[in-house]
Amino acid sequence: MRFLILSAFVAACLATDGWDGIQAVSVSGFQCLANSGYHFFIARVWTSTGNYDNTGIQNIKNAKAAGWAYADGYIFPCLKSSCAAPESQVEATVNKLKSEGAAYGMLWLDIERLEWPADTTHNRNFINAMANKLNSMGVNWGIYTNYNNWAAIVGADWTQWSSKPLWWATYDGKKDNSDFKPFGGWTKVAIHQWAGDVSGPCGVSMDLNYY
Repeated sequence: MRFLILSAFVAACLATDGWDGIQAVSVSGFQCLANSGYHFFIARVWTSTGNYDNTGIQNIKNAKAAGWAYADGYIFPCLKSSCAAPESQVEATVNKLKSEGAAYGMLWLDIERLEWPADTTHNRNFINAMANKLNSMGVNWGIYTNYNNWAAIVGADWTQWSSKPLWWATYDGKKDNSDFKPFGGWTKVAIHQWAGDVSGPCGVSMDLNYY
């Protein structure tokens, strides 16, 4: 599994720096970022408006063409009543990545407060539908969230998917996991998004991540 391979890589290197962002980056841009010390990238591949993020999908392909071993994608689910069913959003994303030849390691479900209703049972069912579809399609996946988002959307004590890796979003300015406190059944962090909207090297605006 790609996640386990990356874990072994990180164990050997102690830690590694990565980024996520939504602007278009060329192959040469990814080469520049690699030379600047970045080793993994996570692209938005589905948007909260209910469609593919073609820029993000192309970025995965560009990262791979630049020699990056580790490129993931994240799904920002569409929650409006006019949106496709949660499992359909996941299926469309996975099939699009395959048809485009965008080779990713993992997909992450972006669970943050944007248009989620107050009904935590509804929200749990929505996430379950996405998660079960990912499992049925054989996708390696994890969850992007933090305590405040998880507590508001599904309740901090909901542990249904705590066996999946956690991409922890907390802008504490610390490139470590020292501020992490368990929630949702998670007792450790896979990736820490520790700063956002940073003017990074190579003309790229990025969120900073630590693995």
